[in-house]
Amino acid sequence: MDKKYKLILVEDDSSLGYLLSEYLGMKNFNVVWAKTAEEAIVKTKSNAFDLAILDVMLPDMDGFELSQKIKGINPELPFLFLTARSLKIDVLKGFSLGAVDYLKKPIDEEELVVRINALLSRLSTSEEEEEHASEYYMGDYTLNMDNFELRYKNELIKLTGKEFDLLALLAKNQNQLCTHKEILTTIWDKNDYFNKKSLNVFVSHLRKHLAKDKRLSIVNVNRRGFMLRVEE
Repeated sequence: MDKKYKLILVEDDSSLGYLLSEYLGMKNFNVVWAKTAEEAIVKTKSNAFDLAILDVMLPDMDGFELSQKIKGINPELPFLFLTARSLKIDVLKGFSLGAVDYLKKPIDEEELVVRINALLSRLSTSEEEEEHASEYYMGDYTLNMDNFELRYKNELIKLTGKEFDLLALLAKNQNQLCTHKEILTTIWDKNDYFNKKSLNVFVSHLRKHLAKDKRLSIVNVNRRGFMLRVEE
């Protein structure tokens, strides 16, 4: 595995939590273990994870409710459930809430690793296909990923490197929220106060660059992040 994926494991059973975190660490995953839902929420706010593994039965909140709170923090974070409950209704509920997989206890560590690798491989393939797009169209603007150019009709608009990277991320996800954390960790490599202030400055620059087409706007969404809104 080339990339070392970062996982959050939420499991209140100390023996199982320790076993899984150690085993996954041996398999080249970077694992952060949380024993409660509250601890998981705190860690999700301060870390960029690739996958969340959630126990359904937690002491302070069930895994179903926790998954929705995590989605509120990072809507793009995929998650799977671990549970001792085998009722079909629980499995269906998990998938209806957006789970990408569901494993029943007792957990087979090797099967868990196979499932995780399959999920992350599928998600990475999907992301790579999006990233390989050579151009993004936004109203009368075109963003060329090969030439690092923004054009309004036939007019070339000069962008700095950071401006281009930010607009490319927003364009790939147009009409969808890009959270502050996602933007800062992707472009600045660090989610902190000073980079967040810098982000606001770059957003102001891009708004000016895109002002020639009134169908485009960069919207601040409930202080959670930004969205490039493209009206038809």
